[in-house]
Parts: sequence; C-alpha cells; structure tokens
Amino acid sequence: MLHVVLIYGGQSAEYEVSLISARSILQAIDLTKYKVTLIRIDRDGTWIRVDSGQYGASPEIDLEAPGDAVFLVPSGNVVSVERPEDSISVDVVFPILHGTNGEDGTIQGLLQLYGIPFVGAGVLGSAICMDKDATKRLLTEAGITVPKFKVLCSGLGNLPSYDFLANSLGKTLFVKPANTGSSVGISRVESIVEYQEAVKLAFKYDDKVLIEEAINGREIECAVLGRNPVRISICGEITTTHSFYSYQAKYKDESATDLIIPASLPEGIMAQIQDLARKVCRVLECQGMARVDFFLEKNNRILVNEVNTIPGFTSVSMYPLLWDHSGVSFPDLVDALIHDALIAHERHSQVMLSR
Repeated sequence: MLHVVLIYGGQSAEYEVSLISARSILQAIDLTKYKVTLIRIDRDGTWIRVDSGQYGASPEIDLEAPGDAVFLVPSGNVVSVERPEDSISVDVVFPILHGTNGEDGTIQGLLQLYGIPFVGAGVLGSAICMDKDATKRLLTEAGITVPKFKVLCSGLGNLPSYDFLANSLGKTLFVKPANTGSSVGISRVESIVEYQEAVKLAFKYDDKVLIEEAINGREIECAVLGRNPVRISICGEITTTHSFYSYQAKYKDESATDLIIPASLPEGIMAQIQDLARKVCRVLECQGMARVDFFLEKNNRILVNEVNTIPGFTSVSMYPLLWDHSGVSFPDLVDALIHDALIAHERHSQVMLSR
C-alpha cells in the first residue's frame, strides 16, 4: 500500500484554507489504496504528526488535534522528535500548503533535496508563480498579454502618488501583495485615501506590492494536470456580487459567488484559452498541478491574471470542480496527482544520474 503524507497548515495567512483543503482531500482519497499520514505545520513552524489511528487517516479526524513533533530526514522518513526510533517511511508527499512557505518553492526544495516525491509543480515553477511580478514579466516577455502593472518595493523611498499611477493605469486600481494567494491583502481602490490604506495593507503581507489596472472583463479559469502530456480542463467562470473575487467572497460569503462550469464562451474561445493555459505552464515551468486565471474582455481579448500552483481543494474551489466537470472525479484526480508525482520524481532521478 502506497504511503502518502499529507502536509497542511503552514505559516501563511491561508492557514485556515489549507485545513479545509486537506479535509476535502482526505474525504476523497481512497483509503483502501493508500495509507495516509497527516502532518500539520503549526503557525510557529512546528511539524506535528496527527494521530490518525492504527489503519490510517479518516475524514472524521480532528486536523488540529495534538500530536508528536516530527521532522523529515533525507532517507525519506518522518521521525519523531521525542522518540527517534519511531519513524515511518514516505512514498510521496501531497503538500496542501497555500501561500508563503508552501506554495513558493520552499517545501518543494526541501522535499527534492531529501529525494522525496511530491505532488505539484517543482521548485522553479512554484517560486515563479508565487511571485506575481516575476510571473507577469516572464509572460510579457513570451508575448502573452497581462494587465498593465507597476511594482512598489518597501524601503526604496517615496511611493508614487495615486494620481501618477491613475494617469498610466486608470482611476480604478488593484493593489496586491506580490506573494500571496486566496486574494489575501488585495484591495480595489478608486481614490487617494483608498490607495494609501490599500498599500499599507498589502505591505503587511509582502515587501513587494503590485498596482494593476482594473480589467473590465469576465473571470475565466481552467485547471492543469500532469506532464507530458499536460492535460487542460474545460473552462469555468466566476461571477460575484462583491466588487471583486476577494477572500471574503471566496470563503466567507459563498452565496455572493457563482461558479459557472462550463463557462458559456463564444465559439473557439475555450480552445484558445486552453491552448494559452498550456503555453503559460510551459513558460512558467508549472506543469503538474495549477489553476490558470484569465480575463476575457468583450472584444474577446484574453489576458492572463495569475497562476496558482497549489489551488484550493475546498468544496467551492474551482480546481477539483473543473476536473469533475471534465470527467475526472475527485478520487481519480487525487490518484492522477499522486501518479504524476511519482513519474516526475523518477524522471528527475534519471536526469540527475545521467549527469
């Protein structure tokens, strides 16, 4: 029986979302096929192995229950801090750590260094996609259209005024930390006062902040799975009564948001978006698992908004819903992601050995 270690929690602002995603994966994974060990990374950085019983995890387990502090070793074992002799071997890790220190290449680098297969994009792709500035610059260089933006960095003197930015980007602006997900720290602003408050908020989450133009278009998303070949789901659309698809709209006020799958798109546009998603993943090196978010304007111009390499797995998350509507059930999706992780690890090992 393959041993899967599900790592969740983390030290980012998306801790709670990670717990919900982990619960959904635990409900979907075939416990007759996989042995599952749960490891929670607490807000202070401690790794806790949650007691999941003699026969492996079950969906009813308290994911925030106490447990033994543990650490990983290069042999691919999880070792108890208090009882080093009490260790378990790892076949594959499923990291469901949204945001900082989880989605940004850090956990991926640790697992790669220790020779442990893991689900999702690799170190480079994870790091690139986490940084919205790096993402947009690489896509622009590849000829892929993104919203116009400016970058602010803390500690580099006076910030540009709202009027200065409005002259080049428009009066309605989005202010975003460069390195967060789930719309954490993002604000929509239309005045000097709103701009100043939004910048203060964004700098609480990152030392680099993006100021983006507001795009008057539909929000379209599609999901990416696997490598060689990369599979692309059908497209879905997000509509919300909020001013934008904020953290509140995603997780606190679900009634205000509709997920329309499949999206009703003009002829040929879905295929164009799917082809573009494939190109985006090639440019950003984020094959394996990703959700690619687009804007579609009335003239059918397609812009890439951002790429999420550890998308949400909650009951209202687009990634599993898009695959479900594409004919891949949640349990089959988990299977496919684990299988892809093992193949990617084997390929990486062969490349390393051939050097």
